[in-house]
Amino acid sequence: MAHPLAAAPVAETPPHTGGLLLLIDGTAGLLTVAALGIALLLVLIIKVRLQPFVALLAVSIAVGLSAGLSVTELFGTVQRSTSVSLIESGMGGILGHVTIIIGLGTMLGAILEVSGGAEALSARLLNLFGEKRAPLAMGLTGLIFGIPVFFDVGIFVLAPIVYAAAKRSGKSILLYCMPLLAGLSMTHAFLPPHPGPVAAAGLFKVDLGWVILMGVVVGVPAVLAAWVYAAWIGKRLFVAVPQDMVEAAEEARAAVAAEQAAAGRTAPEQPVALSTVFLIIGTPLLLILAATFSSIALDPSTPRSVVEFFGHPFVALTIALLMAYYLLGIRRGWSRKSLEQVSTSSLKPVGNILLVVGAGGVFGAVLKGSGIADALADAFHDVGLPVVLLAWLISVVLRVAQGSATVAIVTTAGIVVPLVEGQDLSQAHLALIIMAISAGSIFASHVNDGGFWIVAKYFGITERDTLKSWTVLETVLSVAGFVVAAVLSVFI
Repeated sequence: MAHPLAAAPVAETPPHTGGLLLLIDGTAGLLTVAALGIALLLVLIIKVRLQPFVALLAVSIAVGLSAGLSVTELFGTVQRSTSVSLIESGMGGILGHVTIIIGLGTMLGAILEVSGGAEALSARLLNLFGEKRAPLAMGLTGLIFGIPVFFDVGIFVLAPIVYAAAKRSGKSILLYCMPLLAGLSMTHAFLPPHPGPVAAAGLFKVDLGWVILMGVVVGVPAVLAAWVYAAWIGKRLFVAVPQDMVEAAEEARAAVAAEQAAAGRTAPEQPVALSTVFLIIGTPLLLILAATFSSIALDPSTPRSVVEFFGHPFVALTIALLMAYYLLGIRRGWSRKSLEQVSTSSLKPVGNILLVVGAGGVFGAVLKGSGIADALADAFHDVGLPVVLLAWLISVVLRVAQGSATVAIVTTAGIVVPLVEGQDLSQAHLALIIMAISAGSIFASHVNDGGFWIVAKYFGITERDTLKSWTVLETVLSVAGFVVAAVLSVFI
């Protein structure tokens, strides 16, 4: 096995002929095309404000043609029976892996959200830790509830709880919202079923069980470091509770209650049990982990096949979703129509994410098929930096430049995957490289990131104070996560 921190091996760059526009021949030309392509991608997203899916697809086509790929290689032929084009294979290869996982995870999170699981979780933790440790309770709430729900959804649902805790204590709202945000951000960046780590796992062909395990091992120390900073900044920077957002939250709750009453459905007297929330969230994670380690601990046998069946991500998440339907829905008086409406509405925002992930797969396929990936491997090998460090740095640059964590992850993965091919790295080590990419994708959230403005708006923080608190918090989370991943990569 190659040394864990070894750079990518030198590979010969295959020549391409028949391209529509071959700018410069040889390795130098391919590197130039790659640099111009990434620059064009950033310009289209930042300056032109082009939708990332369209930008990635357009740049993939431009890079492929400029690097010497033929139109047939990129798009195929009219006779569909010949061969699959790079665009089709890139899009289909990654979406075949991530679509079901993201779809099932999104519906699971929606049921937990609408059923009141988040409120039950936070209330129980607040009672358990008491008033003095309320910030820790908010952090744990974000950490646990962030596993099945998207980052912005977690803020929408949990913000009223933060308002109440801060208003009751009279302290800065930063003391309560920053630990919560750190928990939500960590799970969003490092753990499935969130799009970034799932997409990277698909591109690197790493079992989700290893991604979950390394996500926990890397993410927990990172979030602890972020909580330390959150406690520090929360005591030094006072931000009052935004009264207008408190009133808006109360109005939203009243509107939901009125809508439920009009539909003939009232809220159950008993809140969701904390054990139920843990059971639903923990079941798919444990099943996937069990399947991953059964391949190591068990010889091929019927018991191992059974464990691997139930631990396949598709099956494990389906089981968790059915559990949520029954335990949080049907058993508590929900109609089948209500379950169907919640599930369907939750899938509407997923389309954009899947298209971006798919376009990232196309970009990676074009880089590999054109020989640019091999040229990049040569160049990075000459630089002599460890692949883990390169992965983090590339992700950081793309994140800071264009703002989207998902775009940073899928683009970086497309660049880095060819660098590790042929090194015979273990699944665990590849998962750590994914963690480095994920850590880089949340570095220094600032004004070009939608999450920056959501945080500022929902918690009433000025732009200057958001840079001091949220932007630095994300940087601490990113750097700490990378450090842990890099250190572990030396030994794994």
